[in-house]
Amino acid sequence: MVAYQEFVSLSRSQDSEERGSAAHLSALAYLNHVGPADEQAALYAALIGFLDDPSVKVRAALAYGLLHSPQAPRPIMLALLHDSAVIARAVLQYSPVLIDADLIGLVKTLDVPRLVSIGQRSHVSARLASALIARADAGLTQRLLRRPDIAFPAELLLTLAQGQGDDASMRGTLLARQDLPAAARLLLVQRATEALRQARIVKGALAADRLSRVLRDSADTALSVIGEREASRPGASYVSELVQTERLNTRLLLHAVVTGHVMFFADCLAELAQTPRVKVFTLLESGSRAALNALLARCGLAEGLRNLFARLVMHARATDLADDAGARHYVVTALTEELIAEHDGVIPAELEEAFAYLSEQNIVLARKAARGVMAAFAREADATLALPQAHQDAWLALPAA
Repeated sequence: MVAYQEFVSLSRSQDSEERGSAAHLSALAYLNHVGPADEQAALYAALIGFLDDPSVKVRAALAYGLLHSPQAPRPIMLALLHDSAVIARAVLQYSPVLIDADLIGLVKTLDVPRLVSIGQRSHVSARLASALIARADAGLTQRLLRRPDIAFPAELLLTLAQGQGDDASMRGTLLARQDLPAAARLLLVQRATEALRQARIVKGALAADRLSRVLRDSADTALSVIGEREASRPGASYVSELVQTERLNTRLLLHAVVTGHVMFFADCLAELAQTPRVKVFTLLESGSRAALNALLARCGLAEGLRNLFARLVMHARATDLADDAGARHYVVTALTEELIAEHDGVIPAELEEAFAYLSEQNIVLARKAARGVMAAFAREADATLALPQAHQDAWLALPAA
């Protein structure tokens, strides 16, 4: 306990350290006071008096005593907001007394360090975060985007992807968010693909044709993966946007099945045929060949493509295309050979795009399957294998001269 006369002596001392101790004690006494109202009023008046102290140490001690308490007087905390930078940043970051209405009004005028302090509060609402991002500071924006506890509006994330998606750091930060809308994620993947295409180290490592194939295949995979993820979300409009923007084609439908993204494939067929997804999924899982052809006909596919997709679905029912590269290679090889045999090597025009895709995948999947086989063989081999000795004829000795 500090006697009243001792407190008065400290508060009137010429030493700023002693006045700071008095300010801190006043703050703690106010927060923990249990007693008459006039005592509480006297403590409150003492706190107000310390606001006018000429020493920043004294005002900082006052702020430190009140900083983390939800019972701190709002007028005092609001006054400390306009104090020196070190005090204002602490209050902005830690004081639970401040609400969004207090902070949003300041966001338009504060400097970046104080905005960063606001962005580091234990709770930042979506409204406050949007106001901070509106200041268009890249570092602050990325700090906020790295916080998974902030629920950003989908429209804001899409706007950031459209406006700042060319920056690699911003792309990475946005793509790391689990709540990123599918349209924004797809846009960022496309921006990343173009950045890789233009990178000198990438262009120098791969021939132009192979680079185009690799990037196109990777882009199709990314599009299918996003679609598979969106298929589990109710009310998703991802596939309908693909149809409206004419980005859904035969190659992408084939790729979805070959890579095991069945839910995305079912969503695509449901959108094209205007049929409930549950019914489409049931047909894919157990429907007859005739029922599959009828569904594919409603999707607007030509007869040759309908037969190809029906065969592919039948193969997919019996194999694990999602995780087994060997199964993918088997299915693609079987389809390619069936097309060649059925059409005597003359592939119809309506199947040329599908046949080109299957031929590309045949090479890619053959390499993946071979790597898997060699790795499995190496794990199972118990003894060191020696290479066979090459057969060599005996050397002929010439007679001495």
